[in-house]
Amino acid sequence: MATYTLPDLPYDYAALEPHISAKIMELHHDKHHKTYVDGANKSLENLREAREKGDFAAVNQYTKDFSFNLGGHVNHSIFWTLLSPNGGGQPEGELAEAIKDSFGDFATFQKQFTAVATGIQGSGWAVLGYDSVAGKLVIYQMYDQANNVPAGVLPVFQLDMWEHAFYLDYLNVKADYVKAIWNIVNWEEAGQRLATAQEQATGLLIRK
Repeated sequence: MATYTLPDLPYDYAALEPHISAKIMELHHDKHHKTYVDGANKSLENLREAREKGDFAAVNQYTKDFSFNLGGHVNHSIFWTLLSPNGGGQPEGELAEAIKDSFGDFATFQKQFTAVATGIQGSGWAVLGYDSVAGKLVIYQMYDQANNVPAGVLPVFQLDMWEHAFYLDYLNVKADYVKAIWNIVNWEEAGQRLATAQEQATGLLIRK
């Protein structure tokens, strides 16, 4: 039995149009995300077979494969929930206050997030995360599916900046893709993720 399974989208393929086309959503979910799920399961199978045979020559590569594919699975599973046909606007409550505290105001946050997203060299994600040590929000680039993640930072909102996420709709104009995303961000879900991150962070990393 597979350890990882492809989750259903929480909306129809066309629900995010005109900001993201049904064609992209179908390919992105059914093909790209599924490939990561299959890859993570295959990596676990390869590691199990290597242990059973006592053959550890390739375990480092299998481990890297596992990290990459599991990262792709987890990132996309989070990403789908952070988009909504009823999204957009600005966050409210604790998330709005946290953004103001960390970046000054929402407009400045948007500018910094856009700069980080459009400045990614190659493939990766732009991420708004909660720094569980400082108790602040930070924005960072995640390369590929797992690289460059700061220690102790939990994702609150993240945007897929791999070309397969936008190229059919926006070609190579990343800025137009990011601008469109603001219309469908599920800020309610992001706020819930912040609350969960704050709860998980209490005494988790630095113990007094």
